Amino acid sequence: MIAERKDAHVRFATEQHRRHTGHNQFDDVSFVHHALAGIDRSDVSTVTRFGGMEWQVPLYINAMTGGSPKTGEINRDLAIAARETGVSIATGSISPYFADESVADTFSVMRKENPGGFILANVNANATVEKARRAVDLLQADALQIHVNVIQETVMPEGDRLFASWGPRIEEIAAGVDVPLIVKEVGFGLSRETLLRLREMGVRVADVSGSGGTDFARIENDRRDRPDYSYLNGWGQSTAACLLDAQGVGLPVLASGGVRHPLDVVRALALGASAVGASGLFLRTVLDGGAPALISLLSSWIDQLTALMTALGAPTPADLTRCDVLVLGDLRAFCDGRGIETRPLATRSRSCGTNGSSTHHETIGGS
Repeated sequence: MIAERKDAHVRFATEQHRRHTGHNQFDDVSFVHHALAGIDRSDVSTVTRFGGMEWQVPLYINAMTGGSPKTGEINRDLAIAARETGVSIATGSISPYFADESVADTFSVMRKENPGGFILANVNANATVEKARRAVDLLQADALQIHVNVIQETVMPEGDRLFASWGPRIEEIAAGVDVPLIVKEVGFGLSRETLLRLREMGVRVADVSGSGGTDFARIENDRRDRPDYSYLNGWGQSTAACLLDAQGVGLPVLASGGVRHPLDVVRALALGASAVGASGLFLRTVLDGGAPALISLLSSWIDQLTALMTALGAPTPADLTRCDVLVLGDLRAFCDGRGIETRPLATRSRSCGTNGSSTHHETIGGS
């Protein structure tokens, strides 16, 4: 039953991404062009540091799947691509392993194929400390993700209906595991209030994972006999909105959800993300062309990311938070409604005196 659900998730997610090519709120973020801001490419480093971790590139393959023979093959290809490009990678939810240990290799294949890489294990918010430790051990994981997905569970026919324990469970796991803990949404976004609460719980990093990419409300609705919850399609805040909402929370944030190309990666970094992840596009790439296709795509993204940092005068990913950005359209309306001041973002390089090629400025993401 669980394996069938995991295969269905892959099928519906792939169909969704093949249909969706339009606008999302990353398009409401644009850089002010400064023609003399560029630096030498040799001076650019893609290394990012946050929450006691160091990644060679501020890009990661986010949680997708596992738990069936087909998804195990997908995880193998994803891990090979991560190994060859140096990007970090997360497994899908390891819940199927807790129900049936015979599917262990559909997850552990990631470590087998990527022995020296940075791998994040993934559990749900109902997991006990014991299960969290088992997940880390299964992958020899470098970090642990806990995903929160109340809207997905609500629409899922067989989903959880008990959510009151999630907060206490997260706090217990934060204190009970020996690797960094990252709490992530699954595409509906983390609000400022949620981020502040997570910080109080001892969570080290949060992945805002906003709307604009894979819509799990739509996926679970497609799995129902009747599309009773179609009105929830598009629920939540966009990734860009979440990043702006996160200003000053004092918790490093990652960004995923609706990331379509390297410019979206740079936009997210400029809005305060320490690293940026994607799932749907990478999944579609692997299904179409296997590990070689994803290696090619990731290599191209890293090259283009470096090129954009060079043009914007940002020697490190964190320096992108000193670049001037304009926030327009629906995203600006969200900020107005939440009382978020966006005008200073358009002139922040002035405080450095060099139109984007400065050496000091406080980042907006608290990372």
